[in-house]
Amino acid sequence: MLKSTVACIAWLLMVAPAAAEPTQIVVRVISQDGKFVGDHTGGASITLREVKSGRVLARGVTRGGTGDTERIMEASRRSPSIALADAASYKVTLDLGEPTLVDLEVEGPIGRPRSSISVRSQRWIVPGVPVTAGNGWLVELPGLAITPTISTQGRSVLITAKVELMCGCPITPDGPWPSADYAVTASIWSGRHELASAPLAFTAAPGTFSGRITLPRAGKAKIYVNAVNGRTGNSGLATVRLP
Repeated sequence: MLKSTVACIAWLLMVAPAAAEPTQIVVRVISQDGKFVGDHTGGASITLREVKSGRVLARGVTRGGTGDTERIMEASRRSPSIALADAASYKVTLDLGEPTLVDLEVEGPIGRPRSSISVRSQRWIVPGVPVTAGNGWLVELPGLAITPTISTQGRSVLITAKVELMCGCPITPDGPWPSADYAVTASIWSGRHELASAPLAFTAAPGTFSGRITLPRAGKAKIYVNAVNGRTGNSGLATVRLP
């Protein structure tokens, strides 16, 4: 009887689900060709999901600074450690009972909604094995944040656009992100038809581009402002409706 009881207990221990283990995760979002996305542009929205079930494991926002410019922009070698303690991040502890394939969705920057985009990444996470070494779970956010304003006089439209990296890093004539690398264009569209386009010139630091475009005809239309870094290919777009 005793032997059968012991055997039964041993079997139950073998088939019982493993206790969940706290597992630390650090997520960082870095702007393409730039620095970390944090408080300066409102941070990036973070959602962690279990791939198998779609269950949300955690939600949050990256908080903190953009990081050390020289450490980030001058980094070399394979997988360099570029994040210092004050670099923007989202930190969470997940309780996992088994190795789990996790989907990470990043959306931002929250403070630049006209230019916000989303990216996804996946990785296996093992209970009790933290994802904190080096830069943590690092995801690159491509794009440029563009904030356009317009004023009209007859059919002439003055367009002014503030262009910056997704981290809020400034575009200037002689800084790490030279204004000469960027081509900014405004175009007027009605439905799927482009009616007119014109380049916007760099007029003031940081990142202000301006120019005029003439409406070919009256009617409802949208203005798209597109910025491209000719050296890296990084680009962004924002839309504004004509009044």
